[in-house]
Amino acid sequence: MGAIQRSFISSLDSGTKHEVLIRGWVFRLRVLAKTTFIIIKDCTGLVQCVGATHDLHDVHLHLDDAIEVNGSVRQESRAPGGIELDIKAIVTLNRCSHKLPFHSSSDIAEVGSDILLEYRPLTLRNDHIGNVFKTQAAILRYYREFLTANHFTEIVSSKIVSGGTEGGTNLFALKYFERVAYLAQSPQFYKEHGVAGFERVYETGHVYRAEPHATSRHLTEYYSLDLEMGFIDGPEDIIQLERELLTYIFDQMNRHCSHLLARHRKVPLPSMMNVPVWTFDECLERLRERAGRATLVDDLDPDAERRLCRMAYEEEGVPAVFVLGFPLSARPFYTHPRTETTAAGFDLLFAGLEITTGGQRLHHREDLERALLSRGISPNSFESHLRMFELGMPPHGGLAIGLERLTAQILGLANIREATLYPRDRYRLTP
Repeated sequence: MGAIQRSFISSLDSGTKHEVLIRGWVFRLRVLAKTTFIIIKDCTGLVQCVGATHDLHDVHLHLDDAIEVNGSVRQESRAPGGIELDIKAIVTLNRCSHKLPFHSSSDIAEVGSDILLEYRPLTLRNDHIGNVFKTQAAILRYYREFLTANHFTEIVSSKIVSGGTEGGTNLFALKYFERVAYLAQSPQFYKEHGVAGFERVYETGHVYRAEPHATSRHLTEYYSLDLEMGFIDGPEDIIQLERELLTYIFDQMNRHCSHLLARHRKVPLPSMMNVPVWTFDECLERLRERAGRATLVDDLDPDAERRLCRMAYEEEGVPAVFVLGFPLSARPFYTHPRTETTAAGFDLLFAGLEITTGGQRLHHREDLERALLSRGISPNSFESHLRMFELGMPPHGGLAIGLERLTAQILGLANIREATLYPRDRYRLTP
């Protein structure tokens, strides 16, 4: 008879009659005079194991030790999951330090954020934090599902580039053999090249912004969900696609991830099909009339974003609004004009924060050259990109969603660093 194969905890039930082997961490430990209760946690769940204290005396278990247990399953209504495992043998695979500032089963509400980051793997075993990143993984899964089902091809582009997509500002430089190269601010150019080849493309990956922010909404390295699509009629096509995309993601999460959302949300995620579109000028007028805000000129500040989302919720029942038609001068050079002075670009504000920037792009080489010259930039600097517009580039547009921001807004987190596994900002490079 061969060795017993490991079972995952979620596969155990009261009908399991054979001896089982499980592996995981000691999540909780209660040692009584005659009986020891051990709650073991693996990647699928928890199970309570029971053994005689004198039989386990020499094992010297501690919280968060990695262990292996052989035993038999029986029904026990008072135990987690309604079953218990009677221990026959136990092996310590690796011991945890006795000098930890907290344990995975601790109430970590009072633990400082820096300490939580320094001991990140331990925090991930705690559901309060671990569920944040399981939620984030679900967002990525359903993002890919929707776009793949709608004829998009996933691409993977380089993050080492020769220059910026927005004229070379806010770039991280790095030594690249005999030259200087930069970390990519965006996959924008590569997405557009993808449109010329596949018509509909998407990408997920890190992007980098050398901006000296130290706010609850900015990172120097963040994860961007990008898409681009060809043969569009205008930015409204991109807006409608995002309505459908987010509605699909939210619906799937409500169906399959309610246990992850429950700790953070009292109500299900909303349908995004009725998110209104307000022009930038309309937003400024609303802010003047209803909030006395009269100082905004070419962009929205955090207070304005929060107020506009509240207005949208009051009027449409969804805390989100697409803002279309920002001043053209405030958008990247490749943005298609909507009027002579406004851009065919938009932001999506959700639950008080901008989570998306998108819009229609210029698709004629000569228009891009004029846009660059109008900003004092030589088209020669972008020759390798401009050449792609001689290959039958269709009218196109796209968007980028900040994954950390979207996760934070879904879960109501106060700081996007709480939705970032290993945050990078102007001060932090470790762990």
